[in-house]
Amino acid sequence: MKAKVTAFAIFGLAAIGGCYRLAAQSESRSVWDGVYTEAQANRGQPLYIQHCASCHDETLAGRDEAPALAGGDFLSNWTGLTLGDLFERMRTSMPLNNPGTLGRPVMTDILAYILSVNKFPAGKTDLPTQTEVLRLIRIDPAKQ
Repeated sequence: MKAKVTAFAIFGLAAIGGCYRLAAQSESRSVWDGVYTEAQANRGQPLYIQHCASCHDETLAGRDEAPALAGGDFLSNWTGLTLGDLFERMRTSMPLNNPGTLGRPVMTDILAYILSVNKFPAGKTDLPTQTEVLRLIRIDPAKQ
């Protein structure tokens, strides 16, 4: 009897663990899943020009010490990381002359613009402003 209860408990815990992994995988998305809206990217463009272009260039190609925010160099720096990682880097260290002053809504709009320039598809909902949620969105160089 004790062996049956133990076996049932182990089976139950394994099933719960499997369901948890499936739920976590379904929550995890990629930049290819339409994680921002076109309207959000449009709001982000003038914000990018105002706050970022002087260092990162209007074309997002980077300049001097400021890295590119578009193209192969950008992807090689961020592939395998998440939008949460990129967002936190932006939020805490940019703009260089006044870090951390732009606020989450402005930064997510700028991030949406960066995604649009990198030709990741737009979707139906704005990027969220919460880092924890953005950490569920992978930066993948190609659609998988």
